Amino acid sequence: MLEQWQEIKTRCSDALIANGGTITHHHAVGRDHQKWYEQQRPALFGDILGDAKKRLDPKGVLNPGVIVG
Repeated sequence: MLEQWQEIKTRCSDALIANGGTITHHHAVGRDHQKWYEQQRPALFGDILGDAKKRLDPKGVLNPGVIVG
């Protein structure tokens, strides 16, 4: 069942982006959407967000691996 969910999730997310949609929403991106978010997020924005996270959470305790690695 999990494999089926992942296949549906992947196909829907790929179709969404291919048709000009965005994976982001008002409440968050999260781990499930990370792969697609990274395709859409400008590199500079990712760098800035990563730098801010390093300064505010130098030990990487808060949501490790989400938004920035």
